[in-house]
Amino acid sequence: MSFELNLPIEWSDHEDIAMGLYEKFGDEFTESKIYRIRFTELLEWILSLPNFVGKKEGSNENHLEQIQAKWVYEWRDNQ
Repeated sequence: MSFELNLPIEWSDHEDIAMGLYEKFGDEFTESKIYRIRFTELLEWILSLPNFVGKKEGSNENHLEQIQAKWVYEWRDNQ
């Protein structure tokens, strides 16, 4: 099932966001590259995901760190 068919996504849906980022970027980002992404860039990418309904103001460092970690797990699962 495609990420785009999922229900609306909020900031607390870390795994769904990570899956969306992996689907968007595929293997373009390896584990080490994912951990080097600036949070300002990560934030913009998240806000542009299909079905993401969270607002920029709802973001915080904890959410971004959790999303980064889940993205790495998603990348590992697909290797």
